[in-house]
Order: sequence, then C-alpha cells, then structure tokens
Amino acid sequence: MSEVLEVAISAELAEKIREHGVETYPYECCGALLGRDLGLAENAVSEKKSLSVSREVLSLFPLVNRRDDSPRNRFSVTAEDVKDAEKTARAQGLEVIGWYHSHPDHPARPSDYDRDHAWPWYSYIIVSVQSGVPQDMTSWRLEDDRSGFLEEKIAAMKVSARN
Repeated sequence: MSEVLEVAISAELAEKIREHGVETYPYECCGALLGRDLGLAENAVSEKKSLSVSREVLSLFPLVNRRDDSPRNRFSVTAEDVKDAEKTARAQGLEVIGWYHSHPDHPARPSDYDRDHAWPWYSYIIVSVQSGVPQDMTSWRLEDDRSGFLEEKIAAMKVSARN
C-alpha cells in the first residue's frame, strides 16, 4: 500500500501566495499556512490501494522575512512570529499546518538550507518567482529522519478562503 501526501488549497489562497512572492521579489517571502490536518483516508483506485494523508489550507498568515544577510535566498522568522501565527490560527479554530515561501529566480524545490531548517510533519509550499513573475508552486513534507522531502500533491479546493 502506498501513501499519498496531499494539501488542498483554494485558487484564491494560492494566488495570494503568488502575489506575496511578487511583492517581495527579489527577496523571499514567507508566511504560515493555517488549516486542518485531515489525517489518513484509504483510497481504492483500480486494484491498488493507497493511504491519503491530507490537510487543507483555509487561511494564510503572511510574515516578514527577518533575514538580514541574504534575503534573496533565505528566509527567517522569529519565535514571536510563530507564536502570532499559532494565536491567529487558534482564534480561527484552526492550526498552523505549514509554511510557505518563495524562491526568487530558482525552482520551486526545497534547498539543502530548507531541509536543514524545516520541521517534520508541516507542509512547505514553495512558489518560484522568475524575474518578478510567479511560476510553479509545489508542496513538500520533511521526512521524519530529516533525510529529505517528500513531494505533496496540491489539490484545488473549491470552497472560499477565510481571508
């Protein structure tokens, strides 16, 4: 049985992430993904069975990139930023389920730096912004042993966002 990782996000929220990446270009943008972890669901497709591990993004909490030395290819948030994101999520009856950031003039794939600074369990959405224009958007989850990322399918959500 295989495991499929999936994060659902509305077109409206996906566009807000892209816009945030364009606004901060040529620097990386960053923010928190607020939503719900839906857990495991068994899917029977043809004769193959798979486990779907899914969550849904229902709101965003944009943050300021606190990185002073290399904001073009790194982002940083403070403990206070994380607390503020968690407080906002709780007020909306949600939880912080991940983080998003942009990769100016680079692919929407996690870097070694991203892996070194990520936490397992969370979703990490990355949008590539090439010459100020948003391109690919991908999502990833860090493996528990921190050896690398697993790609997470981004599913379109038809419900409207909360912000």
